[in-house]
Amino acid sequence: MPVKRAGLSWMVLCTVWVAPEVSAENCRLSLSQPRVDYGAIRREAPADSATLALSTRVLHVNVLCAEPAAMAIRFVGVAADGQGFKFGRHGRFRLSLKHAQLDGHAVGWVAAHLPGEPAGGQLLPGQTLMARLAGMPMVGRQLTAQVDIDTELPAGALEVRSETHLEGQGSFELISPAVPPSQ
Repeated sequence: MPVKRAGLSWMVLCTVWVAPEVSAENCRLSLSQPRVDYGAIRREAPADSATLALSTRVLHVNVLCAEPAAMAIRFVGVAADGQGFKFGRHGRFRLSLKHAQLDGHAVGWVAAHLPGEPAGGQLLPGQTLMARLAGMPMVGRQLTAQVDIDTELPAGALEVRSETHLEGQGSFELISPAVPPSQ
């Protein structure tokens, strides 16, 4: 049973690498850019808060299927907590799916394990989001969505004596009847 993955790697001197395209049987999942770079991050003044939020980065995910399929997306990475994925030792990043369309129709998201409740688009650790319209899973050939990446670090993460790389890793998976989940 094939699963599609497009990988992400993060580094601070902050760079995100993304596999630009992944294929399996009926569908192809691709991301808009192979690299998101935060560049070197320096703190010039003492921290005003316990965390430092890096600017939101945006990618676009596209799924194209030869035959109509129900579509669900998950992100597999190391959980920082129930609300995000690990970035460096103590930081985290969050992923949100926005402006989703399936075959040109605006769709929302529902958590696969809670099919009756809207999910709001945030990809949480261990959660699969299914495209839905009027509360029902929707079948189609082309899914597009914006992926917002919000990263935060503890203020102390910038208190280093030499160049330091912070990383977080994970991959997007497309899950559908044509592309079932891996176990």
